[in-house]
Amino acid sequence: MARFNFSPRKIASTRDSVAWGKINFEQNSTLVFAALLIVCALAVGCSSEKPKTQSAGSQPIAQNIPLMPVSGTTPVVTPAGESEKKPDRKKIVRRAPVTVKYDDKTLGVSFRYPRRYGLKTGDSAKELVSEASMPMSFMQPGGVVVAAVAIPEGAYPKSDLAAAWFDVSLNKSLTAEQCGEFSGGEITPTATPATVPAAGAPTTRDGEAMNTSTPAEPSKAGGKLMLGDMELRSLETLASVGTGKEASKYYHVFENGVCYEFALKVATTGESDEGGKPVDREEVFKQLERILATVKIDAMKVPEVTASAPATEVPVTPAQ
Repeated sequence: MARFNFSPRKIASTRDSVAWGKINFEQNSTLVFAALLIVCALAVGCSSEKPKTQSAGSQPIAQNIPLMPVSGTTPVVTPAGESEKKPDRKKIVRRAPVTVKYDDKTLGVSFRYPRRYGLKTGDSAKELVSEASMPMSFMQPGGVVVAAVAIPEGAYPKSDLAAAWFDVSLNKSLTAEQCGEFSGGEITPTATPATVPAAGAPTTRDGEAMNTSTPAEPSKAGGKLMLGDMELRSLETLASVGTGKEASKYYHVFENGVCYEFALKVATTGESDEGGKPVDREEVFKQLERILATVKIDAMKVPEVTASAPATEVPVTPAQ
């Protein structure tokens, strides 16, 4: 039969071992539990620092980030997601001038006339004046038609207006005294002064003077007309042709050694369309006088003619 030796010393050592193991286990459990808590805390902290994933279908929020200005420049901030828009270019509509300028550098004469009027020069101007019964009014032959401006047909509908125009002629063979005379009749100092608007006065789109102010009335006495600094001699004529009338106003001025003639002519038929009426000749003359008001004559150099000195007679000695 086996015998167990339970000595008091061994029992005490055994109890001490069990007690130490129990204490060691409790200490290890506490350390393990603390380690687990630390690991969980780290795991939760790491998961909270991760950026949130955008949900499907969510739109990004645009943020306006101000740009840092650069020295000497103005910062321009463009909203995110918005493309730069090019400024719309405004269309510039350029209208044609109301009047057109006629300028003959060779003869030194210029004037302005409405664009819708018809300009004739050279042979066309000569043909217009020669076919009419209102020719030039120089005292001596040698006149030449330079240019003519005609009022277009239909300007006075249903009236008896046949033709109306303004023409410029010159004659280089006349003296200053001869330039002041006319071949069409006597000067009429008692005639009603023509109303010529001042050059540069406001006009409408058709070149007509506006009613904002009274047109300047040039002085006219003894058949003279002051146009700017030029003194023009004038003559008015009126002739009957069939049932119609032909009225003319002539103006002469001597400049640059040349006699210039400016003529205003209005012809009527005396028969108007049904429902029409005779045209007001003075109203038509006003349209032509607006052209006359713009006439300018530039100073030109005229070659001087020097008379040759008479030859000295040498006495002849008779032969001995």
